[in-house]
Amino acid sequence: MSIERPVHPDPYTLLPPVPAFTVTSDDVSDGSPLKDDQVGALGNTSPQLSWSDVPEGTQSFTITCFDPDAPTPSGFWHWVLVDVPADVTSLAAGIGTAGGALPGDAFMCRNDTGSKDFAGAAPPEGDQVHRYYFVVHAVKEPALGVDSDASPAVVSFNLAFKTLGRAVVVGTYQH
Repeated sequence: MSIERPVHPDPYTLLPPVPAFTVTSDDVSDGSPLKDDQVGALGNTSPQLSWSDVPEGTQSFTITCFDPDAPTPSGFWHWVLVDVPADVTSLAAGIGTAGGALPGDAFMCRNDTGSKDFAGAAPPEGDQVHRYYFVVHAVKEPALGVDSDASPAVVSFNLAFKTLGRAVVVGTYQH
């Protein structure tokens, strides 16, 4: 069943511009369908991510996964990983599992399912193709200033004032 609606814009073009840097993944190819591992009902595993050429002055990273195509006015947040140390340039697949070992003082905030982990792609059956924005945000402070109970909106608000650069890779999925 498709819910007729327009395609939402790239959410990051609606924010003040910041320099881009490079993110790559063994699991997500930009503009291509996600692997089964990143689908909620098939693997529910956060992807491997690596990044480079980060802006000078980066003191930490925040990693997010956002679906702007969810049938809500606010999209759907699948993953929010905060306070990743500045010397970390890669995350292994599966690090988004609840209770998993995270680098340094990093922690996960609740996603839109209400859990503090990675929630794989799970669009409504028959709906339009959904885009999943995996974003590494270079942060100019060692801590973003939120705790694990922060909503993705509060994390995003803090990022609006503390982001030095952004690296984006987008996977797609249709059920």
